[in-house]
Amino acid sequence: MTFTRRSFLGAAAAGALATPMLGVATRRGYAQVKPVRIGYIADYFGTSLTAIATDQNLWAKHGLEPDLKVFTNGPIQIQAFGAGSLDFGYVGPGALWLPAMGKAKLVAINALGLSDRVIAQKGINSVADLKGKKVGVPEGTSGDMLLRLGLAKAGMSISDIEVVKMDPSTVVAAFASKQIDGAGIWYPLVGIIRKTVPDLVEVAKSDEFYPENSFPSAFVARNEVITDDIDMAGKFVATMKEANDYRAADVPRSVEITAKFLGVPIEPLQVESENGKFLTSEELAAASKDGTVAGWLKGLNDQFVAFGKMQDPLDPEDYYLADLYAGN
Repeated sequence: MTFTRRSFLGAAAAGALATPMLGVATRRGYAQVKPVRIGYIADYFGTSLTAIATDQNLWAKHGLEPDLKVFTNGPIQIQAFGAGSLDFGYVGPGALWLPAMGKAKLVAINALGLSDRVIAQKGINSVADLKGKKVGVPEGTSGDMLLRLGLAKAGMSISDIEVVKMDPSTVVAAFASKQIDGAGIWYPLVGIIRKTVPDLVEVAKSDEFYPENSFPSAFVARNEVITDDIDMAGKFVATMKEANDYRAADVPRSVEITAKFLGVPIEPLQVESENGKFLTSEELAAASKDGTVAGWLKGLNDQFVAFGKMQDPLDPEDYYLADLYAGN
């Protein structure tokens, strides 16, 4: 079966909504559980820790009773924070400008994405060859970031190509029908495109810019949760850390758990999982203490400013709760 991102997310959302809540017996086994509303995105990076926490009964272990809500992107979750209808959420790197503008607090790093690519039609063998060509890109995403990094490395800028802004599913269709010459996009969508266009060329990869430019995904919290109920935030972080270490120790098993949770085939999740760097919680705690995570976030902020997405971002120390992560 061929999946577009839209159909994949739709099927995943349907499966996820059918996932049962924690059993009564499980809840009764732990005292003082706190209700908490948690958002996630129905792909491997956006769901795996939530799925593991559910499968392994980690929510109740850490004193939480989750109301899990599926979303299609990070900014919508942060809008839900503003409406007071969500407590925690998951965002990809393209949405991390919102915490940098004070819209949320970042409480945990999820993973480093290495799934982004700049792809081109056959005969275009480098980023430089894209000069004057039509390039599709979902604006403000990590694919957009990689495209700009690739252009800069080639001594070019965004003005040297014809940018066509489109959503991810449209990129898939437009590239397959050769309406565009290139794209800034990511796996598993690159894999889907390759089934139709097997001779596509990957002219830039995110791992070529690592570690100087890293694309972390993360878990964020509503500002009021941090000011009014830091204990709940600590419980959430502790849950994510334990789920994170389960994933880091057995990524293939985490793919199986995530596929079951979402009710989707394993294959696209497997491909997605192969394009990430998964640090242990101990490694992430050390990176939080020594300023490495702050460096990743500052690098993203510099890109967001260059994109015109924001001006005068907060210092990462003002919105990433490094001490909370390292102390749980």
